Amino acid sequence: MSDVIHSITSPEEINRAARQLRETALEADLSPDVVLEVFERWSAALDAPGLRDVPGAAFLRLWLRRGTLQPILLRELGPESLHGGWREEGHARLKAFPLGVVGHWPAGNIEIQPVLSLTCALLGGNGCLVRVPSGLVETTRLILEKLLEVDQAGLLTKRLFLASFDHARTDLHAAIAQTVDGAMIWGGAESVSEVRALPFPHWARVVVFGPRLSVAAMDAGAWGCRNERPSWCRRIARDVWQFEQQACSSPQTLFLERGDDCDPGEFVEDLKCAFQEENRAHPRREIEPALTSAICQARASWLLDDAANRAWFPGSPDWTILLGKGVDIPEPTQGRTLSVLVAEDLMEVVSRFDGTVQTLGLAIKDAAREETLAAAAGRHGVDRVVRLGQMHVFGSPWDGVDLVRPMVRLVRHVCSQD
Repeated sequence: MSDVIHSITSPEEINRAARQLRETALEADLSPDVVLEVFERWSAALDAPGLRDVPGAAFLRLWLRRGTLQPILLRELGPESLHGGWREEGHARLKAFPLGVVGHWPAGNIEIQPVLSLTCALLGGNGCLVRVPSGLVETTRLILEKLLEVDQAGLLTKRLFLASFDHARTDLHAAIAQTVDGAMIWGGAESVSEVRALPFPHWARVVVFGPRLSVAAMDAGAWGCRNERPSWCRRIARDVWQFEQQACSSPQTLFLERGDDCDPGEFVEDLKCAFQEENRAHPRREIEPALTSAICQARASWLLDDAANRAWFPGSPDWTILLGKGVDIPEPTQGRTLSVLVAEDLMEVVSRFDGTVQTLGLAIKDAAREETLAAAAGRHGVDRVVRLGQMHVFGSPWDGVDLVRPMVRLVRHVCSQD
């Protein structure tokens, strides 16, 4: 295995890596402005053969750009933070300092997530101890090798230690937890619960992202407009295709508000064309047998459960559209399987959200109505309300939490002399 990612067999290796990362983080300040300079070069380097086709690579390149991250830093930490300065606050002044070492437990189903996670901690000047899931080792290695190319001075790479080990090695997970000052945890319910139960120091800042799901909704004015419908359908297809619907931000269900003289079947015909177009542009490279089985079962169950239900799909498991009616979110199948439900009132749909919905993608013709729906969604636990086609755009806050601010300490200094 490449030195970029270390194959770990003992807790002592993790302890040594953590000590080195902490010493590096403490020996000198690393201003966000310097980090942004390296990120900008990294972004450009990722636009290369072999990386362009990595799922989420385009989002990662955009995320690493100064134009994306600098506004986030200004909002979360203030303008003085860019150059590592103090900001005045009455008779005191404040400055962001790193936590020290931040542990990262990315989910195993999103190719770019180990990198997304560590960038948030690096912007705070921290050292990063990252457990890379076995299925993401090769992709993560390719991405990090580009960082090595553009960071020859080691400003960022010396603050990174990426570890690979079997998921069942609870002693190694515990070793990471015991040595960190903060943690960013991503993934499903079982994985998140296992990591949260690890022996973190009592002072450690622990931030959890997931497990959640996302849905989309359109009023009749949007989906019933024949001129605008193809554009909306292409946006929906893009949101469905990214990450095989395994991301928390992936739409699993699309709710259509019923409208006079609006035919849901006609809408789905346009949506089918968009799915076919997206599939030609981004065909699936491989599929797990279990997912194929789940897709086939979802298709059959949908048609058998209600004679009024309809379905559109090719002979292969490439994509599936299931049309019916209702206001409750069906059990997600994933794998480019979208449930389309016709509802009488979108407010009734939103009123049933219970905190499991992360993102609500909207296409609403009436601006005042959209404002009402967004407010209702916020009250019912939704953390992101965005335009269809932008459900995966990674930004801060995420899951209702800032991405950089939790990974720093704001130190307050009141001068001893007037």
